Amino acid sequence: MTDPAKDPRFLRNPYPTYDAMRSSCPVQRVHSGSGGHPSYLVTGYAEAREALGNASLSKDTAVFFAGKKSRRRLHPAVARTMLASDPPRHTRLRKLVTKAFTTGAVARLRPFITRVADDLLDQWPTDEPFDAVAGLAVPLPVIVICELLGVPPADRPDVQGWSADLFAAGEPGIIDTASHAIADYMTDLVADKREAPGRSFLDALISARDGDDHLSEEELVSLAVLLLVAGHETTANALGNALLALLRNPAELDHLRGSPDEIPAALDELLRFDSAVSTSTFRFTTEAVTLGCTDIPAGAPVLVALGAANRDPTRFPAPDQLDLNRNATAHLAFGHGIHRCVGAPLAKAELEIALRAVLARFPGIRLAVPTEQLEWRRTRLVRGLVSLPILAQQRP
Repeated sequence: MTDPAKDPRFLRNPYPTYDAMRSSCPVQRVHSGSGGHPSYLVTGYAEAREALGNASLSKDTAVFFAGKKSRRRLHPAVARTMLASDPPRHTRLRKLVTKAFTTGAVARLRPFITRVADDLLDQWPTDEPFDAVAGLAVPLPVIVICELLGVPPADRPDVQGWSADLFAAGEPGIIDTASHAIADYMTDLVADKREAPGRSFLDALISARDGDDHLSEEELVSLAVLLLVAGHETTANALGNALLALLRNPAELDHLRGSPDEIPAALDELLRFDSAVSTSTFRFTTEAVTLGCTDIPAGAPVLVALGAANRDPTRFPAPDQLDLNRNATAHLAFGHGIHRCVGAPLAKAELEIALRAVLARFPGIRLAVPTEQLEWRRTRLVRGLVSLPILAQQRP
């Protein structure tokens, strides 16, 4: 398998490649893994779900890379996030983070999310093509997570730029530089908040750091970076992908336009259809493991292609068809097991509010360019559009 980030055809539509791999064997050895190490790519749904919940697959990258020479210079706060840890450390950190994404916490954020979405849509022109990624999909979750963490408005463009650079596939220098920029920024922000405490969730984490939970300084900064990056990157991609899926399926678009209260139920199918996370973050086997038809030795990296698993016809019949009547609650777009996306409730709230607002205000919305002209982000980890040119007409 060649590097997918270098193949425009794969970026535009990875699913035929995934289908071919899955039909041969749903778990295959590939040569495009982390750090140049041969890896095993999982494309089948059952195998993906098993891998995501298998305790023999570790996410502790520090253990895997210990003693291995590397030219990378990722900031430790980025290299050692909660995502790159196992229990009991992961359990302790996740317990702290979960407090920001409870049903009640997200419900309290909904009025703010609605105001932000409305403010952004107020700026959409109705007489010329407009980029819905730059005009909604990116700024909405950026503003929301920055507000949650107490990042000042003036700093948010820099934060978004560094975050985007962290996903620059094939550009290790750019990634490493961005990791230091964003970690240094969050270190300074933590220091500022200690001097002048506020009511943000970052302030709550700082209190935990200085209180009974005893977060180390690195853990505190690492959690802040993870929340900042994960809190908007995947949601931005999911919203762009969902808008495109609906624009390419006018019958489903018309249905939601006429029945907006069905949008929450439709989100699972939209998330399944074109998953914002293409491949889950790094795992490796701590002992020999058999997944599907493949025996994987100990110490081997395992990459789970969530987008491929969500198009597995053995789990989702006619998977290449967007069917908003489908029960897609078992999708893996948010992962599975102890590492399932902790921010999923917030992401779904943002998606619902944004889609409701767009369909209500712009019933004549349509693509402004042919789909083959759309450009996709050059990254292995996430799947998202560089831009989504639309005509936001108020009438069909």
